[in-house]
Amino acid sequence: MTGESVIRLENVWRKYRMGDEIVDAVAGIDLAIQKGEFLLIVGPSGSGKSTLLHIIGGLEKPTSGRVLVDGRDLSRASDAELSRYRNQKVGFVFQTFNLQPTYTALENVALPLVFARVPAGKRVELAREALATVELSERARHRPNALSGGERQRVGIARALVNNPEILLADEPTGNLDARAKERIGRMLSDLHKERGLTLVLVTHDVESAKYADRRFNMRNGQLYEIRE
Repeated sequence: MTGESVIRLENVWRKYRMGDEIVDAVAGIDLAIQKGEFLLIVGPSGSGKSTLLHIIGGLEKPTSGRVLVDGRDLSRASDAELSRYRNQKVGFVFQTFNLQPTYTALENVALPLVFARVPAGKRVELAREALATVELSERARHRPNALSGGERQRVGIARALVNNPEILLADEPTGNLDARAKERIGRMLSDLHKERGLTLVLVTHDVESAKYADRRFNMRNGQLYEIRE
């Protein structure tokens, strides 16, 4: 870690209306994440973990407060600016993989490059490199239904890496995997964080992932509590 803050949340709230009730999914969070840091957030379902990750990733805007990334305020950004931010600076890894079922692994990995308007030949080259990074070169032509859960998640990680992001956001990446695949994915994310100098924010139920993180937080009722051991 460099000590330089890349992500800063200032009094961030995200409120939802559920019938007649207002729910605080994120409740006044102040948080600074350093460049190159691996931050882990654990907590039960409904605690606000995924909402917080979506706010950092520009998928949702806060109801109030500021979200600064390299000094730019995402909470005031236009939809076009947020789209560029997501495509150029951030990689997402999802619990449910979010792979296109009719696409091959290679085509799934290359998909973000289509939106980035990368030429077709270069897309294939970069997608192959990303699949090699997650040790899946031999599965490039397989579709998701021909892959195991762990392999599908590795395709998801390759897709998240293909644009060479600075920030990697992982939302329950081991939630649908068996114990062996969980260990492999956890170790792979940790290695990628170190090798690439990624700023990695991981939200999970899986406390085993805590051993890889620089800092650990528990999230309850929309608030963060740092775990100090």
